[in-house]
Amino acid sequence: MQDHRNDDDAAARTVARAGEALAELMAWPLPAGLYLVATPIGNLGDISLRALSVLARAQLIAAEDTRHSKKLLSHFGIHGDLTPYHEHNAERERPRLVARIRAGQAIALISDAGTPLVSDPGYKLVRAALDEGLMVTSIPGPSAALAALTTSGLPTDTFLFAGFLPPKSGPRHTRLAALKEVPATLILFETSPRLAKSLTDMAAVLGPREAVIARELTKLHETVMRGRLDALAEAMTAEAPKGEVVVIIAPPTAEETEISDARIVADLEAALKTQSFRDAVRSITEALNVKRARVYELGLILTGKRD
Repeated sequence: MQDHRNDDDAAARTVARAGEALAELMAWPLPAGLYLVATPIGNLGDISLRALSVLARAQLIAAEDTRHSKKLLSHFGIHGDLTPYHEHNAERERPRLVARIRAGQAIALISDAGTPLVSDPGYKLVRAALDEGLMVTSIPGPSAALAALTTSGLPTDTFLFAGFLPPKSGPRHTRLAALKEVPATLILFETSPRLAKSLTDMAAVLGPREAVIARELTKLHETVMRGRLDALAEAMTAEAPKGEVVVIIAPPTAEETEISDARIVADLEAALKTQSFRDAVRSITEALNVKRARVYELGLILTGKRD
């Protein structure tokens, strides 16, 4: 019984301190500028105190989908002015938002879920504000890409977020081929209708790499599937999940990324058309990240054959 009371007391102290911390944040003035506010990707409890304090005080909240964002804001008792900002109206709305910041207003930018600018049109608004010398600051928080990566069990020391792949198979193959030799864990977004076909193309181009499919992250029905790309493609063909998903793909093996002599010779041959032997060796060494002695020896053989 005593332990139960202690637990209740500890919880009450945490609630009280969180309220005090939020009140302290609310007491600070909110300078004019553009605030990039991360919002929950599912679980509303993931919003930060700082995010709440900015959203509650901003003169305007620019949202990807105002109907979607009203649910989040209403949940926390925030009823500020909302305006839509998405790919279809960005060209028209961008100068208006910049003008309001220039006039001394604080504007918060939010996406439907997660961190703004990740697969949404916020980048150009940030550039426009910076070009005018206006303040831009990030209020960090939830991110579907990072949540999926950290729970995947795949290497996290180097990773590449590649967004959505092209919707059609031909361009998708081309894009995957360009990503094949990237020495990093890949993070991709995909929609459920395209997932099975995309996974099939990934397996065809990238081979049987380990991969993870994460969906409904932080929500009640969160699921994380692990396996080889070919096996995951087969599983998703049988039963595709609903909603958008995150696909995490292991980096290439050492054998996949090893630079062949033929590749070095071909690049050297092209470089020698415009560069001296010394400069060509240096540029290929740096570009392919291989030992200079190896490039030099292959260069001697190549020029010897020419002579």
